[in-house]
Amino acid sequence: MPPRNRGFAKPKNAKKTIKRLLGYMGKFKSLWLLVFLCTILASGSSVAGSYLIKPAIDNYIKPMAEQFMALVQQGFGADDVMKQMTPAIWQFAKLLFVVLGIFIAGVTASWCNSRLMIYISTSLLYKIRCDLFKQLEKLPIRYYDAHTHGELMSRFTNDTDTLREMMSQTVPQLLSSILTVVSVFVMMLILSPLLTLIMIVTMILMTFIIASVGKRSVKAFRENQKSIGELNGYIEEMIEGQKVIKVFNHEPKAEEEFLRLDENLRKAGTDAMTYGGLMGPIMNNLSHMQYAVVAMVGALRVVTGHLGLGSIAAFLQYTRQFSQPISMMSMQANSVLNALAGAERIFAVIDEEPEIDEGKYTLVNAYEAKDKNGKPRLVQSFGFTGEWAWKNPVDNSLKQLKGEVIFDHVVFSYKPEKTILHDICIHAKPGMKIALVGSTGSGKTTIINLLTRFYDVEDGNGHISYDGIPLNQIAKTSLRKSLGMVQQNTHLFTGTIRDNIRYGNLDASDAQVYEAAKLANADSFIRHLDNGYDTVITGDGAILSQGQRQLLAIARAAVADPPVLVLDEATSSIDTRTESLIESGLDKLMAGRTSFVIAHRLSTVRNADEIIVLEHGKIIERGTHDQLIAAKGRYYFLYTGNKISLE
Repeated sequence: MPPRNRGFAKPKNAKKTIKRLLGYMGKFKSLWLLVFLCTILASGSSVAGSYLIKPAIDNYIKPMAEQFMALVQQGFGADDVMKQMTPAIWQFAKLLFVVLGIFIAGVTASWCNSRLMIYISTSLLYKIRCDLFKQLEKLPIRYYDAHTHGELMSRFTNDTDTLREMMSQTVPQLLSSILTVVSVFVMMLILSPLLTLIMIVTMILMTFIIASVGKRSVKAFRENQKSIGELNGYIEEMIEGQKVIKVFNHEPKAEEEFLRLDENLRKAGTDAMTYGGLMGPIMNNLSHMQYAVVAMVGALRVVTGHLGLGSIAAFLQYTRQFSQPISMMSMQANSVLNALAGAERIFAVIDEEPEIDEGKYTLVNAYEAKDKNGKPRLVQSFGFTGEWAWKNPVDNSLKQLKGEVIFDHVVFSYKPEKTILHDICIHAKPGMKIALVGSTGSGKTTIINLLTRFYDVEDGNGHISYDGIPLNQIAKTSLRKSLGMVQQNTHLFTGTIRDNIRYGNLDASDAQVYEAAKLANADSFIRHLDNGYDTVITGDGAILSQGQRQLLAIARAAVADPPVLVLDEATSSIDTRTESLIESGLDKLMAGRTSFVIAHRLSTVRNADEIIVLEHGKIIERGTHDQLIAAKGRYYFLYTGNKISLE
């Protein structure tokens, strides 16, 4: 098998990632219009409220103060003063009610905007997760052999979490900040072009400073995401392999490797947070300096009579409103960079080349019927009949599938520099039992990988046929459906035992499930469970023994009733007593079917029609058990336990 790799591909171009995200966001055009309108209303209410400071001071507060002082100086009493000022007070109160209404509208718009963004973000992530999972289902086994489960899981957890935070919080805040900055800038120009020019100059200087920090922050956040994925992948592997770790006293080494990866994450996280944390304080302090400069220049303009008191008061409020959104945008840059790094990793998986299938031939269930002339013919069945046929893509005619498999001078390598199989020739006639034996790494599993089209033979390196049809011309889905497989490492899914057996054939009836369980000798222990076939298993069948899990895997293959069986160490985890119980069941299961059996227990393949002995990817012996024992070659020494030189 090819070596596994914990590394990640480098992130792709950020512009391309943003374009991809915009494609997903474009599916909610009508909602985005509402979000934009709500944002305009929320930002506009804030800007309008600030502008009303000018008429409040110039038209009400300042004249009312002057009127009050004049009335007091004229000797009017308190009642007379209030009577004289009542009209002005009511006018000022009306202005305050207008301001209150504006801010209520802004708060309402902000709430609506928040609710809309929550719906958009959750729906967008739903679509991305669906696309990601759908793509994972299309990827070839080669991809999974090169990536740990933890790496792939991090796409659904860490990376999508960064997108969720960006979509639900950062995007609406950025949109609001941009609209606020634009509208405030327009209002500042109206109030004082000179002070606005000062704001622009100081803001340019601030931008240069932030840009230099941002460049370093981009690299730091990418390294942080990569380190998170590597650590998750390692933790997932260690949790799965705890028994092995403890048996071989590997805890210190495992902890050492974990500390190394954790230290890498600490360093990457420290760098990312350091650069990210610098943006906020830098912007805040620079904005304070900017405010002081504008206030001093504005005060001089008021003293010289070039600017009204209300105008400078409103302008200073706009200065805060102008700086705060920019500060917020700089701080949200961390979230954006983090999310883009995560999105690039997600899209890198989505963009992986899916499993190519150019197969034109399909294998289907069929039953025999008679035509108008009374001649028998095969008719495709859309249920489960137990009869298999292959469909000719030219005329859609059906022919019985017999299960003849031929490997014709097959040469194969996972990597160009290392050949795994050398000139493999196998002819499995219909109903034959072919046993593949040999030491670990001799190529047995690779032959099965080719038979199932997990990997394909390249042109010019021999070919494989199935009932005379080139294997690479048979659709992978129908090919694999016609192959019943029991693997050495049994995997059970969360659900009932009935569902796990039916996994081999979703159309199987309960009666067929029971029959398959009996065939595998699993029916007895299943019925002794508290809920029988309705017993729910989790954690890969943790409540069952290894032998019981293996029996369920055999039952799962039996319920598929396939023309070709692949048994990869099917009895490796079953004790001798259980093995003897299922031998007769397996013989019945294999009767009339082409079977490939990989076994280290050579006693289980004595009755094979042909035993093929592999070593270093080459066939070194072949024949029946008696023939190979008589030859006293490699098989004889494997069977008897005597040593033999491989030179």
